[in-house]
Amino acid sequence: MKQQLQQALDPILNHVTQGDRPVAGVVAGVIDRDEVLYLNHAGERDLSTHSAMTDDSVFAIFSTTKAITTTVALQQYEKGLLDLDAPAREYVPEIGELQILEGFDTEGKQILRKPKHEISTRMLLLHTAGFGYDFFNEKYFKLTSEQNYPSIISATKASIQTPLLFDPGTQWEYGTNLDWAGLVTEAVGQKRLGQLMQEQIFDPLAMNDTAFILTPSMQQRRVSMHHRLPDGTLIADPEFILPQEPQIHMGGHGLYSTVSDYLKFIQMWLNRGTVNGKQILQESTIELALKNGLGEVAMKNLPGVIPTLSNDVVMYPEAKQGWTLGFMINETATHSGRPAGTIGWCGLANLYYWIDIQNNVGGYFATQTLPFLDATAYNGFLQFEQAVNRIVQQ
Repeated sequence: MKQQLQQALDPILNHVTQGDRPVAGVVAGVIDRDEVLYLNHAGERDLSTHSAMTDDSVFAIFSTTKAITTTVALQQYEKGLLDLDAPAREYVPEIGELQILEGFDTEGKQILRKPKHEISTRMLLLHTAGFGYDFFNEKYFKLTSEQNYPSIISATKASIQTPLLFDPGTQWEYGTNLDWAGLVTEAVGQKRLGQLMQEQIFDPLAMNDTAFILTPSMQQRRVSMHHRLPDGTLIADPEFILPQEPQIHMGGHGLYSTVSDYLKFIQMWLNRGTVNGKQILQESTIELALKNGLGEVAMKNLPGVIPTLSNDVVMYPEAKQGWTLGFMINETATHSGRPAGTIGWCGLANLYYWIDIQNNVGGYFATQTLPFLDATAYNGFLQFEQAVNRIVQQ
């Protein structure tokens, strides 16, 4: 199978970095419960310096951080330290002070009201608490562009102390929920989020290149961000780096990692919580986290409000989708071959992964390209996933 995968996948990576409107570079990998089935790279880390991509290149993994934050939160739940359905303000009082943004008056001031329901940690993990992102929501964009709210890239508490968009639990909106869940996890774990991750996930899984703060070795291997201009060309932005002395560890987007490291995390889920005799999560918790938790609440497509950061987001429109404690789940099969029940998600700089427990396979596809859902990167990922599924399921 390894040879089949290499023959099928290498040309996809090469095309993504050498075809029309190419990305600068890519690293991608595939893993099952037992071993890495494929790991390779193509292109460059930085178009301005022509430094070559390598398998161990380090990426800002953006929202693929969320699943790791969720895992740490679920570990606190297993220990009896965290009640998923208790008011989150019992752990982080500031979250209980936030009100709902009804709109803006003629002078541009916020029209606010108290929420009808309390925010729970379960709502934070499901993205039903009421928080948004300015690059996906017009109201939040007004907060950052006109009302001096800092960007979440600042890694400040002020950047997430935003009003809610609706009564908690009544709608799904993708936003800063996991940053708040990280603060809840810190409060019950009594350590910084990065330290909890290090002790409870990274050390047991030997994820030696994953952290909020880059080590000197990781810095040397860091991939530069690249911005796609309207004419299709790419501009390298080596100065783009997430804060290295963050006020808070942003559980929604703040980690740096390698594809190899993230594959180990995927493998833990494929093995239902245990890898090499080390139990990261109990199997009952894995089962809990594999169920769509939205009920009658529907996921929504995400408009690209800030075009330099994201295009309009419509993913797998052919499949019925939901959200679990940590992941998007497709409840029907996708054209790329994901069976119903497959979980996964993505990161802003065009990073994508999936975990297919039914067929014992998962994959991670990483670039550093903005805006999100870049046609070349996303279509390359879909081709990559489809090729893997065709070979694994034959």
